[in-house]
Amino acid sequence: MKKKVTLVGLSHHTAPVEVREKVAFENAALRHSLERLMALPSVEEGLILSTCNRVEVLAVSVPEAAVVEEIKGFLAGEEAAGNAAGLEEHLYALSDGEAVKHLFRVAASLDSMVVGEPQILGQLKDYYLAARDAGTVGSVLHRLFHRSFSVAKRVRTETGIAVRPVSVSSVAVDLAKRIFDRLEGKTVMVIGAGRIGELVARHLVQNGVTSLMITNRTFERAVELAEGFRASPIRFDDFQNYLKLADVVIGSTESPQFLLGAEAVAEALKERKQKAMFFIDLGVPRNFDPAINGVDNAYLYHIDDLDEVSRVNLQGRHGETVKAEAIVEEEVGGFLRWLDSLEHVPTIVALKRRFEDIRQQELLKSLSTTLKDLSDRDRRALEDMTSAMMNKILHSPLVRIKSEPTEETRYLDALKRLFNVEEKDEDEEEI
Repeated sequence: MKKKVTLVGLSHHTAPVEVREKVAFENAALRHSLERLMALPSVEEGLILSTCNRVEVLAVSVPEAAVVEEIKGFLAGEEAAGNAAGLEEHLYALSDGEAVKHLFRVAASLDSMVVGEPQILGQLKDYYLAARDAGTVGSVLHRLFHRSFSVAKRVRTETGIAVRPVSVSSVAVDLAKRIFDRLEGKTVMVIGAGRIGELVARHLVQNGVTSLMITNRTFERAVELAEGFRASPIRFDDFQNYLKLADVVIGSTESPQFLLGAEAVAEALKERKQKAMFFIDLGVPRNFDPAINGVDNAYLYHIDDLDEVSRVNLQGRHGETVKAEAIVEEEVGGFLRWLDSLEHVPTIVALKRRFEDIRQQELLKSLSTTLKDLSDRDRRALEDMTSAMMNKILHSPLVRIKSEPTEETRYLDALKRLFNVEEKDEDEEEI
């Protein structure tokens, strides 16, 4: 039976950060969430993608399954980090070609807040590997994600969309530069030493920051990252004591709770004699309490505020984007042809089984009568020869079926009638 690919989710295009953070999935609980996803009646294969800009669920099911409603309930239910009230208006649901196209565009960074940024591909690979290790990826999602990786590679090598690569972290630093005109002489604190934190630190140093503090829950990681950038590592339990030194504070952790509130910021500003502080929150869920914006001389920006800054990235890239979209369309067509061919796999498998049964029966009959005196070597040669003959006979019709998808149903129906082929409910063999 034909398989259906469904994608349900929300992104920075459809939902503000305060909605996205309610349905974001914690990496530490991802395996459990995948198990719950697979418990949905309609889901045969499943994968969760949860980044700062999107939360999406990909599933494979049969066409008539109520998979969209089941996934919507899953996103709004206990597996999401909080009760996502009013979630429906922010969700999109895509099927088959549209779902495949969306994933390919995401992989190629055409759907990112910062078009051309390289981080999303690494995130896709991480979530694919997590689902594969959890046993929730089957043949369809396996092929779909590997095709998406190939699409991303084609876009990067065949277009100029990744020239002067940028990322959310680099846009955050650009925002800091806009605030101060220049970053030389400013003190910056980075909270979080993960992938984004490391990129932020690198961009800060490249833009002239020489006074940099790095804190992380795992102090050893903060020390390691600080050494690479000649920064000062700060113990996580102590970082609020050092706030008074920071002109800019950037949060990039996956903490489910606010790490910094208005009261601590007000105290730091008091010690700074009300010298302005700027906070850039890259976390989803958010790292900094929005109430900080109500504190005098404290200015808070969250990840959605980077959208306007990132628009500059699109200037001069329109032509390359058009090329990239054409690559995506071509690749979507190829994947859908493969997906359609799965519907006919049982017939092809049954046909091969029918020919193999005939070969084995006739070979056994001959080897037990007229050819019973053959040596073991000659028997093996005869086995190889008849097997090769069978494969050559089947080769042309199978190639024709695969190369002419519009005719494959008619061809397969004729083959079933001509050779009395019956499909069996068994595990599919590789064609």
